[in-house]
Amino acid sequence: MYSGIMRGTFEVTRVERKPDLLTYEVELNEELAEGLGSGASVSIEGVCQTVVTRSGNRVIFDAIQETLDLTTLDSLEVGSRVAVERSTKVGDEIGGHDVAGHVIGTGEVAEVHHEGDVCDIRIRVPKEWMNYIFKKGFIAVDGASMTVGEIDPEGSFELHLIPETLRLTNLGKKGPGDRVNIELDARTVAIVDTVERVLEQRFEREKDAAAGS
Repeated sequence: MYSGIMRGTFEVTRVERKPDLLTYEVELNEELAEGLGSGASVSIEGVCQTVVTRSGNRVIFDAIQETLDLTTLDSLEVGSRVAVERSTKVGDEIGGHDVAGHVIGTGEVAEVHHEGDVCDIRIRVPKEWMNYIFKKGFIAVDGASMTVGEIDPEGSFELHLIPETLRLTNLGKKGPGDRVNIELDARTVAIVDTVERVLEQRFEREKDAAAGS
């Protein structure tokens, strides 16, 4: 699990593409690389990735085709910079919200407005995802825990990015047409789906009772 508080962006130093597999290397700083062993979980642009090997501060990851189909990792090149977060440990402060690194798919940047030190960004997503996206609710975008701004039920929502978020992520560099990784808030999904199921079951019972009267 992650907190959605990214620790900065780091350079991709090697990329190797094979059928159905992308192997890539990221050079971290000493703080993030310390104690990082094979099998550890790291969030790369919001995607939960498993460490394959580490040499010094350079860490190698594999992304399978399913991951590449659902996320922006398919576009990684040498020189790309990726936002990184180590997985949380018991006792760590959760500064954002619980993030699993399970990206549902990508959204598309529709509009970007820079004013002073603040950046407002509107992201377009499939309309059916809006069942789980609410104003002032949580969402993870490229792994960053964000509070949702204004929404359009037809398929978009706004984010208001503060300077610290712009410093630690790539979101401030995005422009219209760029893709971002989206993870819906698991608690919101569970609540919405449960309420819908209960209401549907109640409707069916009432319908059956009316038919039998």
